[in-house]
Amino acid sequence: MENFWTSNKPINGLRHFILVNVIKEKGNMILLMVSVIDSEINLKITYQELINSGNWVKGWINLPKFESITEEYGSYKSSNNPEGIDEVFVNDDSLFNIS
Repeated sequence: MENFWTSNKPINGLRHFILVNVIKEKGNMILLMVSVIDSEINLKITYQELINSGNWVKGWINLPKFESITEEYGSYKSSNNPEGIDEVFVNDDSLFNIS
């Protein structure tokens, strides 16, 4: 599965994400995605949402800075109201596990 993804719409002002973990949760394949710019911006989505929703593009799309880092990012960072996962842990089989 591709590890690098671009969101069609900004998520807390950012669009480029890395797939760091795949976990099984209640019979669903859940993917942990983390922004390449700011690890505080991360999300869990289902495999089906990633592949079938039309919200994601495989790989990183080369975007102008104002499209890849929007004003929403500044607002998110100044709000001190993070919505992501408290801590990011990678599984032993993750491409990003360096231990």
